[in-house]
Amino acid sequence: MTGLKQRVQDLYEGNSDRAHRFRYGLLAFDLATLLFIILSSFMPRQPLVEGIDVLIGVAVASDFLSRLAICPRPGREFLRPTTWADLAAIASFLAPIVGEGAGFLRILRTLRLLRTYQLLDSLRADFPVFRRNEEVIIALVNLVVFIFVMTGIVYATQHRTNPAIGNYVDALYFTVTSLTTTGYGDVTLQGTGGRLISVVVMICGVTLFLRLAQVLFRPYKVRFPCPTCGLQRHEPDAVHCKACGTLLNIPDEGSD
Repeated sequence: MTGLKQRVQDLYEGNSDRAHRFRYGLLAFDLATLLFIILSSFMPRQPLVEGIDVLIGVAVASDFLSRLAICPRPGREFLRPTTWADLAAIASFLAPIVGEGAGFLRILRTLRLLRTYQLLDSLRADFPVFRRNEEVIIALVNLVVFIFVMTGIVYATQHRTNPAIGNYVDALYFTVTSLTTTGYGDVTLQGTGGRLISVVVMICGVTLFLRLAQVLFRPYKVRFPCPTCGLQRHEPDAVHCKACGTLLNIPDEGSD
């Protein structure tokens, strides 16, 4: 059993080419799952769709249990919001078994995108474009994840009672117009709960937009922790830390 655990740990945390491919495979699986969530919202609940739900739920559960098995302190994992998001997603994908009412929680799976340090390390090592634009990409991913999570909540709470929310695209349209404070008024959420959801979308959405704009328009700097004071961001050609004067050795890819 120890040998199996070591092999699993190597896949999730190792630096081999096989481990990198495995983690990229998990990222591709998460993206494919997100696409299925959107497409399945337009489909009637047929046995084929429910069967795919169960298969994805089993895969997500296997991934979750594997991560838990290699964690040195499994109990601490339950202090992370992403752990509970995974548990909610597992239950929702198994909705044909535990009840369709939990199905909307599957959108919480998107909270896992780019959330593991090992995957981020792989992306930094393998893709110079990601390394140069990491903060922009992560800010954009956070915004997109928020949009899809809120869209899932809007769709789940409104599509049975609100004639303006007939499918996932209607919910996405409302979320984006509220998030950008455009508010055309042709789609509104009903009831006190709907108004509260609208408030959350507007407040959190504007905050995430501002964060993305800040990253986009901030002067380009490289991320390299100063060994003395810990300052993270420096000018690309910096020789000394501007905070404490320590000599830096920032890796340079060289010029073309």
